[in-house]
Amino acid sequence: MSTGQSRRLIFGCGYVGLPVANRWREQGDEVFAVTRNADRAAELANAGLRPIIADVTDENSLADLPSVDTVLFAVGYDRSAGMPIEDVYVAGLAKVLDHLPTSCGRLIYVSSTGVYGDAGGQVVDEQTPCDPQRSGGKACWAAEQLLRADPRWQQKHVTLRLAGIYGPGRIPRAREIAAQTPIPTPGPGALNLIHVDDAAETVVLAAAHPAPKSLYVVSDGHPVERTEYYAQIARSLGAPPPVYETADPNSPAAQRAATNRRMSNQLVTEHLGLRPKYPNYKAGLAKILGEKRKAES
Repeated sequence: MSTGQSRRLIFGCGYVGLPVANRWREQGDEVFAVTRNADRAAELANAGLRPIIADVTDENSLADLPSVDTVLFAVGYDRSAGMPIEDVYVAGLAKVLDHLPTSCGRLIYVSSTGVYGDAGGQVVDEQTPCDPQRSGGKACWAAEQLLRADPRWQQKHVTLRLAGIYGPGRIPRAREIAAQTPIPTPGPGALNLIHVDDAAETVVLAAAHPAPKSLYVVSDGHPVERTEYYAQIARSLGAPPPVYETADPNSPAAQRAATNRRMSNQLVTEHLGLRPKYPNYKAGLAKILGEKRKAES
């Protein structure tokens, strides 16, 4: 291993994990990427990564994990797999922790601001008590507690509670707004966001910091009313204002809208040193949708 080169291991080399992998690879690190799929493994190898075919829900597949300086657990939930989210987020993390070599360094866990409950529009930070209301937030909270209770990792892990991730190919409701398809009327409340590039940069910073905190809330620090966010998408697309319809009160969108909170990014900016490339949703949307229009013209 060359001087200055670090070894990294990523579980979940997807929307956030892959940009992190690319950043580490570009700085000369050796990056192992876990995937369940042989075809995906070939793609990762072609991208200069070292694929490992394994599944966090299958202990036998995790038997020979490498010793690395940094482990990133950024596993997403694949509903098509027909498996409860707890089996992936909680039991899956437990299996990984049990099979990682004890010589591994820092573990970075990608969590969600879904671990919080409704704050009535008040500011939420790392000290705010957790009260998850939806299955994803409950699973992330259980995984966080598992990690903090494990004596092998409680002193060398960093949890990143990410706000809503957006970026190229992932702008909620953009297609419906462009087509003037009615979307469920969002309730009053703030939407907290982080651009995928800034989310990936936060992981890199957490890995490089000599003495990070064990927990950071990660957002761009500029919450926006949901209706204003949708209106800005329309403006960025050059489309008419969004068309709304009555929301099903039991729908995931309605449940998300019921938790009104404004995430603070003070700690991640002041202590970890994050300087968002996209400091607010307008900057992010302008870049993404502007490039999309250029590509289509």
